[in-house]
Parts: sequence; C-alpha cells; structure tokens
Amino acid sequence: MWDPKKYLDFADHRARPFFELIGRIDAEKPRRVVDLGCGPGNLTGVLAERWPDARLEAFDSSPEMVEEAKGRGIDARVLDVNDWEPDAETDVVVSNAVLQWVPEHLALLTEWLPALPPGAWFAMQVPGNFDAPSHREIRALATEARWHGALAEIALRSADAVSTPAEYATVLATDDTVVDVWETTYLQRLTGPDPVLEWVSGTALRPIRAALDDEDWREFRTELAPRLRVAYPARPDGTTWFPFRRIFAVAHKPAD
Repeated sequence: MWDPKKYLDFADHRARPFFELIGRIDAEKPRRVVDLGCGPGNLTGVLAERWPDARLEAFDSSPEMVEEAKGRGIDARVLDVNDWEPDAETDVVVSNAVLQWVPEHLALLTEWLPALPPGAWFAMQVPGNFDAPSHREIRALATEARWHGALAEIALRSADAVSTPAEYATVLATDDTVVDVWETTYLQRLTGPDPVLEWVSGTALRPIRAALDDEDWREFRTELAPRLRVAYPARPDGTTWFPFRRIFAVAHKPAD
C-alpha cells in the first residue's frame, strides 16, 4: 500500500515534527531505542547517531517501507504495532506519525507505559488535521455514487482517528510519569502543481490507492485535484499554503 518514494517527496516538512519531538527526550545513555513505525528509515538513522551505544530496533507494518529502510542500512523488520511489546531494557520509544493508523491506540498506550522500565521515555506524534479541508474533500468524493461501490469497505479516517491533547495527557499521566503534551499547526509552503494532492497521495490516499486499479486511481486523483485547488488556492508566486496540525506527547518515567 505504501510508496516510500512518494512519501519522501515532502521529506523536509515531514521530518520537522520528528526533530521537535525527539528534542524533548532527555535520555543520556539508553540501552534500547525503538523506532515504533520506522517508515522508509530516513529518520531512524538520526536515533542511531544520537544514541550510538544503544541497541536500535526499527520496524514497520509495511514491507515496502521496511525494504526502503534496509536500503538505507537500517536493520528494520516487518511488525504490526499491535504486536509490539517493550522489554525491561526499552529506555526510549519513538512513535512518529504512526498511531493515527491504529484504531484504539489509546489502549496500547495503557499497556506500554506500565511495561517500560524506570527512567524510560515514550514520545509520540500524530497528525491532528483529519477534519481539515483536504480530508473532508477526500471523504466527500469517496462517498459519491461513482466511487462508493469500490471504496465502501475503506475506512476513511475522520477526526476521531486521533484523540485530543487532553485525552493523551490523561492516558499518559500516572503516578509514575511526567508528561509533556502540546500541539502545533505548521503553515507549510508547498511548491509545484497540485502540491496538496501530491502530499495526500503519499499518506491519506494510500488506502484508496490500494483499493483501485491504475485507471481508476488516475481518475480519482483527477476528480480530487480541482477540489483541493479551491480549498488550497495557489498564491501569485505559484506556492501554496497548507496548514497542518500535529499533536505531540512525551512521557518520562523518572528512575526515582
């Protein structure tokens, strides 16, 4: 379902939240660092450079992404997030733009945090823009008569794909944790023709791409493109502003 090359078309914009997330992790010498959904591995190497003495574990549910990560020298493997469990030496866990794909992921957080050892850090970031015009237009088109039959079984994510910052804070904050939760809306300046369409083609549209053959996929994109141009008009200089909200949470379990 995933196309690593398409995902990396906007690598700079997608990487910025990752760096802001791990900037809040104050681990000095972790024993084990986990990239919980490593994607194409372009950012996993950053974790290896920051904590060179740690044992690094990277995995993703997409075989295509794992192959791309391996091509970058990352020892990644295919594994579903739902099947992952921390061990007694898991001192840092990073989940960057992953959990929005996992229904009921709040339940996983309630399992993972108690299992982490004293001194551990858990850091997550998820998109918070599922009620943005880009996603509303995708859902509206997918439910029209032309597409309803082919896409009826596709679970198109809405605003409830992620929780609110307060809900994450409530789940992560316990007697054993110190929690930092915040949100940021990036006003991303995109370039090129139909840049918002290209952006969502690498993420939000992946389930739709997987459900359609090549011809229908081209037609769906052709119908979606003018809607996105209206929602996100190009500026006179040809660039396009694309607001993108993200939610961050970092939980630390102090050793004492």
